[in-house]
Amino acid sequence: MTLLAAIEARHSVRRYKDEPVPKDILATLRERISAINEEAGLHIQLVTGEPKAFSGPMSYGSFSGVKNYLVMAGKKGDDLDEKIGYYGEQLVLLAQTLGLNSCWAGLSYRKVPGTYELEGDEKIACYISLGFGETQGKGHKVKDAKEVSNASDATPKWFNKGVEAAILAPTAVNQQKFYLEYVGFQDYGKVPKVLAKPLFSMVGYSKMDLGIVKYHFEVGAGKENFEWA
Repeated sequence: MTLLAAIEARHSVRRYKDEPVPKDILATLRERISAINEEAGLHIQLVTGEPKAFSGPMSYGSFSGVKNYLVMAGKKGDDLDEKIGYYGEQLVLLAQTLGLNSCWAGLSYRKVPGTYELEGDEKIACYISLGFGETQGKGHKVKDAKEVSNASDATPKWFNKGVEAAILAPTAVNQQKFYLEYVGFQDYGKVPKVLAKPLFSMVGYSKMDLGIVKYHFEVGAGKENFEWA
């Protein structure tokens, strides 16, 4: 499965089968997590065979059967949420290509002592559930490209394809509070620029959502075609 196919196929799944994840799949995930932590300075951790985090009074949102999840952590800072979104979605789409289902969880989990480690300057931004879903989930209504970007017949095809992929990005309560703008060549640059910005949200998580959206856009548009403004 290609990443574009994973973007189209992947939906949030909150109910999971009582089926262990094969060791080779876990090894692939751990290898990618290690590379991301090294590259981005994050402290993402994979927890397996642990049923408590998504059970009990904090587990609203119809989660059930969750025994595997990602603890999305890193150093405190203004850029943490966006980095968590950008790199977390890489793991979400990798999981999809490996046959797993997933769901971003901002609140509906509880921290189980002994299942993760944090340094003094680190914090947990969210969790991501993983496993074999009872279903493959279902899609939700998404905004039109013109509502979230300046895509048109006049913008490059790669930009429009990037916006199409970005529209399918998971965002908190499907709020889609982002805007993508093709700004073209700036300061005599040789590569066109794209501006991505979060919009105001009463729900929050707009910076994390923006990181997810930016990764989707890169997959759809091709990173070689542009630079972020």
